[in-house]
Amino acid sequence: MNEINEETKNLISQFQTYQQQLQAVLIQKEALKLQNLEIERALKELENTKEKKAFKIAGQIMVLKPVEELKKELEEMKENTEMRIKSLEKTEGRINEKLKVLEKEIREKVGK
Repeated sequence: MNEINEETKNLISQFQTYQQQLQAVLIQKEALKLQNLEIERALKELENTKEKKAFKIAGQIMVLKPVEELKKELEEMKENTEMRIKSLEKTEGRINEKLKVLEKEIREKVGK
């Protein structure tokens, strides 16, 4: 069996680091997707209401605001989360590519 040299150990360490980064990105992306889903539900409720004002939770209190203002705020939040999701997806793609390259290098080094 081949002995693993320092260079190979380094590659394996890099691979593990990228795996951890990928896991963190996936967790962030999932959290943003859930947040986006909640925003969409809130927007749907505001669309269906006949009320002119609705409550918004702000810290420890609820504030009465015009429905149209709340819709605008939620649309901006939704846009922001969607941009962040796209950014994370690009990061995810770059990390996956790096993992493929490192995996290939490691396989070549260990002779498999």
